[in-house]
Amino acid sequence: MLNGIFITIVLLSILMAAFSGQMEMLSKSMLDSAKSAVSLALGLIGVMAFFLGIMRVASEGGILEIITRALHPILRFLFPSVPNNHPAMGAMILNIASNLLGLGNAATPFGLKAMMELDRLNTNKGTATNAMILFLAINTSGLALLPTGVIGLRAAAGSQDAAGILATTWFASGCATLAGIIVAILLSKSPWYRLEEASNAHKSIHKKNNDSLESIKKAPSIPTATSNTLLSPPRWGKIGVSLFYLALLLALGQQIYHEATGTNIGNIVRNIMSFWLLPILVSGLILFGWMRGVKVYDSLVEGAKEGFQVAIKIIPFLVAILVAMGMLRASGCLDLLAYTLSPITTFLGMPPEVLPVALVRPLSGTGAMGVMTEIMNTYGPDSLIGYMASTFYGSTETTFYVLAVYFGSINITKTRHALPACLSADIIGILAATLIVTYFYN
Repeated sequence: MLNGIFITIVLLSILMAAFSGQMEMLSKSMLDSAKSAVSLALGLIGVMAFFLGIMRVASEGGILEIITRALHPILRFLFPSVPNNHPAMGAMILNIASNLLGLGNAATPFGLKAMMELDRLNTNKGTATNAMILFLAINTSGLALLPTGVIGLRAAAGSQDAAGILATTWFASGCATLAGIIVAILLSKSPWYRLEEASNAHKSIHKKNNDSLESIKKAPSIPTATSNTLLSPPRWGKIGVSLFYLALLLALGQQIYHEATGTNIGNIVRNIMSFWLLPILVSGLILFGWMRGVKVYDSLVEGAKEGFQVAIKIIPFLVAILVAMGMLRASGCLDLLAYTLSPITTFLGMPPEVLPVALVRPLSGTGAMGVMTEIMNTYGPDSLIGYMASTFYGSTETTFYVLAVYFGSINITKTRHALPACLSADIIGILAATLIVTYFYN
């Protein structure tokens, strides 16, 4: 799919530039975009290394297990057709928990494992079950506690408020997840998509299995605390942590008091969310790992190595997609698209310049990243357009890619209402992002 998108963009841009007399601008844009891609990737190394190091500390401290236990009652309610003791339940919980923590590489194996186990419960082979579709609707909603990739790209683009999209992304992705769940459940009961799922038989078959929290051991593993990484935190650790957060709370109160004079509540919330949320989150994850006995420094360094490798690996992809996006913009194609759809975007309160991110994101993560980066380079990462493009990217997912990979892994050909449910989540996420970013940063 990405191959076709790339070829189409390049050829269309050349034709558009040829007829509009923009060939000189097109040629210059190709070289400038290639140079910008490498600079961006190099600037991304430090941010990615740091955040992946922080997440490794939290993972080795056992935060994934805590999230797993918290999610279990919710998923039992959402997936009544899946037996409580079935391995699919554990794999789904681990997938969602990994996505929440921004562990994209770890989440995919869990997701594939979940789909394979759900297919074992499927009495209609080749047809997607309600549980499969609901799981994918949640999976593609982009819900994440720490969208490290977006924050890293914003920092690399020169943002002074790289983490300013945390609150907006949480809101938009939360709305997307809720919409995906509701639409998936409603469509499963409609006459067009209704499917009878036999669950009682499966419950009896798997009656002797262990509890789902034990069955997660059968799924692919992620870093957890080991004897080599454990330390015994000092006895005064809890007191020290309590004093730290008490002091932080006092400082926050002081900040709110100083900003309250002559400032509306929207600006106060925006400033607090933008500049306080990330330090609080990072300190919380570090202290969590320390209190759980993790060698914080050693673990962070190991995670940072992975971040360095990731940043280097994406250079070729960034070069290809940013050159294509630069050509598209220089040729005037993006301006034409924005003008054509401006009545719709104006009605929604969405700047037409960010529309390409919303259109490309379900098709290609790399393509959407290129469009977002191009927008931030053009308008600035801390502009209204920059904040909105970043939130669009952070609160949605590559829907078509996920559906193709997950359904393809178990030979599902009849996807029923999977696509409408997942696209509904994308649309609601985009609309919610438009609303919250406009409120905070307009």
